[in-house]
Amino acid sequence: MKILYFHQHFSTPDGSAGIRSYEMARRLVARGHQVTMVCGSYSAGRTGLDGPFTRGVRRGLVDGIDVVELDLDYSNSDGLLKRSRTFANFALRSIGFALTEKYDLVFATTTPLTAGIPGIFARWLRGKPFVFEVRDLWPELPRAMGVIRNPLALWALGVLEWTSYHSARRLIGLSPGIVKGIAERGIERERIALVPNGCDLDIFASYVAPWSPEGTTPSDFIALFAGTHGQANGLDALLDAAAELKARARSDIKIVLIGNGKLKLGLIERARRERLDNVLFLDPVPKARLAQLMARCDLGLQVLADVPSFYYGTSPNKFFDYIAAGKPVLNNYPGWLAEIIEANQCGFTVPPRDPRALASALEAAAADRAALASMGARALEIARTQFDRHALADRWVDWIEGTIK
Repeated sequence: MKILYFHQHFSTPDGSAGIRSYEMARRLVARGHQVTMVCGSYSAGRTGLDGPFTRGVRRGLVDGIDVVELDLDYSNSDGLLKRSRTFANFALRSIGFALTEKYDLVFATTTPLTAGIPGIFARWLRGKPFVFEVRDLWPELPRAMGVIRNPLALWALGVLEWTSYHSARRLIGLSPGIVKGIAERGIERERIALVPNGCDLDIFASYVAPWSPEGTTPSDFIALFAGTHGQANGLDALLDAAAELKARARSDIKIVLIGNGKLKLGLIERARRERLDNVLFLDPVPKARLAQLMARCDLGLQVLADVPSFYYGTSPNKFFDYIAAGKPVLNNYPGWLAEIIEANQCGFTVPPRDPRALASALEAAAADRAALASMGARALEIARTQFDRHALADRWVDWIEGTIK
């Protein structure tokens, strides 16, 4: 089967972005399918192509995947207007591939929601089966966050969401809340599969030489946040906790944030202004280098803004990277990930908007390293038994293959 796969933010492990699409495409290839991946140029990603662009496109084979990269730069630091233009341009140019490439099935994954547009055209103009993967519920999340307030824009996104879902023969949701949200748009539950993000055990569970960031000592307790520094992440909560820890004279507990995003410079400035020398900011690194940093860290921080739509409607890569590395997780919002942590006793959960509780959880973690090690072992066990990327990829491919049977 020939599959035309659209993911604007595709990356190989050489980038610092999530590699779900890379691993899923590789599993399709391993199962005997041909995959053409159409993507943009994501600042956090690496497509595996480094040749020149010709008329805004470069194309080549990367680990068995036919990668088509469009010369459309995108960064998490971009403003809303620039991001919207890039999303629209990618969707419009993708339509051309949907109408001209030879393929048996088209697959598209968000974000953004506009990724579904070429699938709609493939379904209605060429009669091709379309599978749509939903990583975030739009326009529910931007509405809840207040990022998009224009009623006309929200209405248009709602129409696009409904059309994408109803044009797809099958759908995939990455969390229980996403699956529920799709079903509430009138899609039969039997057409939706839950396939969450997975754990890359080959990268994070193997022994690597630990990397100690500058500004830490061998005896420091290190809590790591690895991800985007954006509005959705609510990272001021970590600086609030850092201020509380400093007031308690806990200079031995360091909070390390690695990644990029629109709010990073503001967070750095706040930490400088408040003299929070217990907070360190690092630039993004490839997955292998991140694994070395995690090997040194004691705990992973799963932090989001206090938006109820996030509670069951997200499937963050960082959570699965943490547990794959055998690290306990400190989570600051309720929902399905908090339930996993509590049920498996593999970390800590604290209420949102409570810096004292977050700081106290970090102190408790630092105080009992033996208990922390047991939590990490349980985290790794659920990574292996419930969220192994290879097992989830097989489930994902089975669902794709079933679309045209």
